[in-house]
Amino acid sequence: MLDLGRLRALHAVAVHGSVGKAAASLGYTSSAISQQISKLERETRTVLLERQGRGVVLTDAARELAATAQRVLALVEQAEVTLEHQRGQAVGQLRVAAFATGARGLLPGALAELRRTCPELEVRVLETDPYLATELVARGEVDLGLVQDWASVPVPVPDGLSRLSLGLDPVDLVLRAEHPLAALPVVPVAELRGQRWTSVPPGNICHDWLVNTMREVGEEPDVLYQVGEFETQIALIAAGLGVGLVPRLGRGELPPGVVARPVLPEPTRRVFTLWRSQASRRPAITAALDALRRHWPIRHAATGPAGPDGPD
Repeated sequence: MLDLGRLRALHAVAVHGSVGKAAASLGYTSSAISQQISKLERETRTVLLERQGRGVVLTDAARELAATAQRVLALVEQAEVTLEHQRGQAVGQLRVAAFATGARGLLPGALAELRRTCPELEVRVLETDPYLATELVARGEVDLGLVQDWASVPVPVPDGLSRLSLGLDPVDLVLRAEHPLAALPVVPVAELRGQRWTSVPPGNICHDWLVNTMREVGEEPDVLYQVGEFETQIALIAAGLGVGLVPRLGRGELPPGVVARPVLPEPTRRVFTLWRSQASRRPAITAALDALRRHWPIRHAATGPAGPDGPD
């Protein structure tokens, strides 16, 4: 009989494309995942992974087995949801994928509340881009996705997923106080032409939004500094290296000499959660959604519009 844990390990490798990323998503070491795959190979008498350069690729047999594993894991989830719903308690494990500023600005309070109110629920968090988070929820690799997108750059939501909107996250222009645009109380988007930008790398939804927005005013943005973390972007801006558009959610106090200015039209990210519709009755899902809803206005108020000289 095939072991469910080993099937889950193979499915994770198929989804994430490497043993290391699969291990991170499941909360194990790479060695543990490799051992699970090796045992599965012995059980099935089939080669499942082949070396390719410094990584591995799935064999044809492994891809077939991973597809079967996905269906098996979906059936197991249905059974777990039914049992948990009957007990009426949030128990077991809840896997959450979240974008970086959401993980920093919203999750700590919500997860702390869940630990107090649902002591038998273990929550695991994976920080990742909204595009991948949506895929992971759809594939059953995580249970809940905390996702953001823009009206001009929407994240496609596959069939079979449910969605709950949490609210809008405004984005401000962050720049040095002596920058000419800092003298404006509100900066029109057209005035952003000719700037040198620090932004997230291509392939990230926030980068896609910046490119689309500047193209609307007739310019391809000149992104000199491509860095993944907004905190690093702000550090570069503080050093006089360009300007950036930084969301308020998860944004800490700006360093001396750096200010935030609203932009017109106001750019806003849409923040929402995703989960598989078949798991809607699961108490762990409903408890997590309730906690996120309660903490959204609290956190959002704390990171509201910056004053004339930046945040208080």
